Amino acid sequence: MTGRSVFSRFWFIPLLALLALTGCSVSDTPIDENTTGWFNHYFVYSFSRLIGFTAELFHGNYGLAIILVTLLIRFALMPLMLRQSKKQAALQGKMRGLQPELQALKEKYRDKEKDPAFQGEMQKEMLALYSKHQVNPLAVGCLPLLLQIPILTGFYYAIRRTPEIAEHSFLWFNLGHTDLVLPLLAAAVYYVQFRLSQRGMAPEQAKQTAVLGLLSPVMMGLFSFSAPAAMPLYWVVGGCFLIFQTWLAKRLYPVPSTVE
Repeated sequence: MTGRSVFSRFWFIPLLALLALTGCSVSDTPIDENTTGWFNHYFVYSFSRLIGFTAELFHGNYGLAIILVTLLIRFALMPLMLRQSKKQAALQGKMRGLQPELQALKEKYRDKEKDPAFQGEMQKEMLALYSKHQVNPLAVGCLPLLLQIPILTGFYYAIRRTPEIAEHSFLWFNLGHTDLVLPLLAAAVYYVQFRLSQRGMAPEQAKQTAVLGLLSPVMMGLFSFSAPAAMPLYWVVGGCFLIFQTWLAKRLYPVPSTVE
């Protein structure tokens, strides 16, 4: 298993989350206690009630309620995501330290890349190299990413399916109508978050993540133009929090420059 495959193995998980949060096959049927389905009952309806309860605390301000509940959810998920960032930083540091030996191994088999027999030998030597330096490329895992998908998706559906939200305005826009400014803000916020996440990456890894990283803000902007303003408001707030979380993770867990 090469360093390239380590960091690209789970590339599809953020994309799945993004697709789930941008309205693929979304039902706009209002949610209530009689709506069937365990996901609707335990996730969507629970979040809908939380939004309504928070709005009542602030005199029916549903825009502020969306902001506060978004931040509450993100803060709750942050320890899990910071732990993931710590593991990723440690792995990236070890992989960076292994690069000279990995490059030498690639040079050794450069003229034999298409030979299956030599490819098997190369893989064995690479695994032996990982074992020698106690590097487990799969140790980071994808569980934290998977755990947040139902939570964020449930909150997304709650915003879409809580009819009271569409009846209120916030700042300069109506939460139930489309807005021209918020989509641009959402795209810009997620682009900044993407660029920040690339800091400290090895050039090869940064190149691998470039396409998906640029796809995220483009999709956010496009979907926001056709979505009620409550949705891009949610994405803008969540994206701003991710910028803070990414910055904090890089400050707390900088990538080591040498193998421990």
